[in-house]
Amino acid sequence: MTDRAVGPIYAIDVGTFRDANADGIGDLQGVVASLDHVERLGARAIWLLPFYPSPNRDNGYDVADYYGVDARFGSFGDFVDLIAETRRRNMRVIIDLVINHTSDQHPWFRAARAHPDGPFRDYYTWRDEPPSLTDQSMQVFPDRVPGSWTWDEAVGAFFFHQFYPFQPTLNHRNPAVADEVRRMVNFWLDLGVSGFRVDAAGHIGEPDLEPGSDEAIEIVRRYRSFVDGRNADAVLLGEADLPADRLGRLLGEDRLQLLFDFIGNANLYLAFTRRSAEPIARAYASHGPPPANGGWIHFLRNLDEVDLERLTDDERREVMEELAPEPRMRIFKRGIRRRLAPMLDGDMSRLRLAFSILCALPGVPMIVYGDEIGMGDDQSQPEREAVRTAMQWSSSRAAGFSEAPDPLLRVPIISDARYGPETVNVADQERDPDSLLSFVRAALALRLEHQQLLVGPATVETLADGRVLSTCAARDGEQLMTVHNLGDRSASFDAPWAGAEASVLFGHVGGGEGRAVLEPYGFCWMRLARA
Repeated sequence: MTDRAVGPIYAIDVGTFRDANADGIGDLQGVVASLDHVERLGARAIWLLPFYPSPNRDNGYDVADYYGVDARFGSFGDFVDLIAETRRRNMRVIIDLVINHTSDQHPWFRAARAHPDGPFRDYYTWRDEPPSLTDQSMQVFPDRVPGSWTWDEAVGAFFFHQFYPFQPTLNHRNPAVADEVRRMVNFWLDLGVSGFRVDAAGHIGEPDLEPGSDEAIEIVRRYRSFVDGRNADAVLLGEADLPADRLGRLLGEDRLQLLFDFIGNANLYLAFTRRSAEPIARAYASHGPPPANGGWIHFLRNLDEVDLERLTDDERREVMEELAPEPRMRIFKRGIRRRLAPMLDGDMSRLRLAFSILCALPGVPMIVYGDEIGMGDDQSQPEREAVRTAMQWSSSRAAGFSEAPDPLLRVPIISDARYGPETVNVADQERDPDSLLSFVRAALALRLEHQQLLVGPATVETLADGRVLSTCAARDGEQLMTVHNLGDRSASFDAPWAGAEASVLFGHVGGGEGRAVLEPYGFCWMRLARA
């Protein structure tokens, strides 16, 4: 499945990417104007974060209209232009399917409040007396919201929400809600999208519907059948931060084709902190290789927080102390609101290592806008917006993001001298063969060359007392091995490719006579052939 589904994914927040009409906020025409950069990077699919009409109290994930384009971002004509341009470049467009909840300004919820006996009442879940107003077991934002039930004076009942109170949860046991999902899927597929990222896929359902249960899986199957019925080549990507024993149930031929690997991501940061490969290998073993018709999406950062929920309390504390030492860098009792480059202190050796690991892991790599040039964050911004600053295209005023006068700019520009546009931008790195951008392009090109190999199962092991991560994938007579030293000192180990002819494709490894040596944060990709 993943062979034909998507290549590397590039995530774009439309409002912060590029402003084409000089009104101070990014727009769809800005995305169209920037597709050369995305194509040269090596992405084969773009994931557009929500661009629907929204009060925008949660970065657009509080959707008020599933069939529109927010006027801040452009028009349907602009969206059609984007589809046409991506098709011309053989790229796919994936959009968010935000069906766990709506905005409280959505017409469905407004009708439910205005007419408690009407058909929209059962689009949501109501209780006269909820189980507990302070129970946070299903609350996604535990340090922001006290519980999952909010009293509605107009209705005279409590409604259920797993996120903020202005995001009431949809009742997917209601056939009318399922029919609404079918219509919106058909609408956007007809406009040319190639798939959907199912937001909060692990949380869809009633307050008494356990994530990963048989009933929850049936809901996922139903929505997969809607997509397949209209376009069998379209994909469903799932956002589901669940324990490993539940996570795999969402993947499969009749369920989600791809899942974001939150377990792997959390353990990746534990590996960076400990300078050890063992957490990465352990994470891969915990959920095992994907089924034949499903796969993992690996990422270094997304545009929410670095979610460390699947680590133990001690492990989470360990990562926080090194990568988010200040309380303002932390969020939701589990996450870090920093970009990749600042977390790794701008160390180019570690950044290259991180991107090489991302491309070497079996699955599909995803990169968020700006990480390919090492952008920083703005800790003065609230909550998740710290990592949603303007894309830094050049060192000119407003980072080349917009030509709007300063009073009209509605997106923050990083002012930190170390990570601001004067130091970190696309234009400068385009001209520098040793830049992070040049490196990421090379890594993604290598990954694309071996795409058929790297979407399937592989062995993932540790060497050199756990400091070195070793991966080996084989298919159709081809064998690809990578080794990555996460340690801050040289690693010497028995070469696992001894007895084979090894052709170095990327990076460097030293040694001889059956021994291998990797420099601190060193890595090497090799094609193997039996001697």
